[in-house]
Formats: sequence, C-alpha cells, structure tokens
Amino acid sequence: MKNLDEILAMAKNVQDEMQKAQSTLDTIEVEGVSGGGLVTIRASAKGRIIAVNIDDSLLSPSEKQMLEDLIAAALNDARAKADAASNAEMGKMTAGLPLPPGFKLPF
Repeated sequence: MKNLDEILAMAKNVQDEMQKAQSTLDTIEVEGVSGGGLVTIRASAKGRIIAVNIDDSLLSPSEKQMLEDLIAAALNDARAKADAASNAEMGKMTAGLPLPPGFKLPF
C-alpha cells in the first residue's frame, strides 16, 4: 500500500504545482505587435488583455479597415506569445515528472 500512498502524494504535489503555475501565468506579461509597432497589445500569459495602444496616425476614418486588421494581428501575436509563455511555465513544472511522451497537463 506504500506505493499507492506515494502515488497519491505525487498527485497532490502535481495539483499544488499546477495551481501555483496558473497563478504565476497571470503575472507574466507579453506584448503583441503589428504594423511595425503601430498597434500593440499587452496580455497576460493566461491570455487576459491588459492594454491596447494604437498610434495616432491610424485614427482616421480612411484607415478603419487597416486598423481593424492590425488590431486582430496584434491580438493574435499576443495570444501566440501568451501560449508560448504558458507552455514554458508548465514545462518547468512537469520537467521532473515521469510522464509518458505526448502527455499534457492540465488534463
């Protein structure tokens, strides 16, 4: 029965580490950029949008479509960077665990 107790202790440790990692992810900030810096989006590694910055040169009615495209591109860039930061943080947590190849956390 000692093995079962060890497995349960490991599972509890993994759960605690997951909660700690999730809390850390909201404090990590990434910045998505488009249009050579005309539009920037700051987001947490969890994907929460913190700020949007739009260059004044884009604030004219004739630039509406381009502005919308740049905002979408900056959001996608921020999301990709948030995912990368999240994966890196989660990778740190699971580095010492004997998980099978391709096994991903959280479940």
